[in-house]
Amino acid sequence: MRKRNSPAEGADQRDTMRPEYDFSGAVRGVTASRYAEGANVVVVGRDVLDVFPNSATVNEALRALAPIIRHRGRAKPSPKSR
Repeated sequence: MRKRNSPAEGADQRDTMRPEYDFSGAVRGVTASRYAEGANVVVVGRDVLDVFPNSATVNEALRALAPIIRHRGRAKPSPKSR
């Protein structure tokens, strides 16, 4: 005996992909190994975008600060991040 789908279940099964999104040439899992290594996403405030326009400049600054932060102990989270 076949299980009948309720109308709500049928809505989840319909194709909602827009025609302009063409993934026919995509390769599955091509970036999976990079994400498996770990990634942290940080949003840079608009007021410092002129100083940190890309991830390379952010990483350069953090690498310069890391020894100082390690020397004086772990950084405490700011009240805004709680």
